[in-house]
Amino acid sequence: MCLSVPMKVEETDGLKARCSALGEERWTDLTLMADAPPKVGDYIIVHLKFAQRIVSEKEALEAYLLFNEILSTLDGTTSNG
Repeated sequence: MCLSVPMKVEETDGLKARCSALGEERWTDLTLMADAPPKVGDYIIVHLKFAQRIVSEKEALEAYLLFNEILSTLDGTTSNG
């Protein structure tokens, strides 16, 4: 099973985007979204380093809350998201 975390687009460079989520930052490939690429500030679902689709900020923030609950349950601490 794979979990995809929504990531916020911080910067774009052609068909690549620098994204951040839950304190992590990485570059992702936008090739699969070349017809309608995300813009800086958009939230995207990334799977295996490829951007899959744009999601709303509300959906992304709800997902972060759920991930924090999972992490809190697993290790007894609260993770910042």
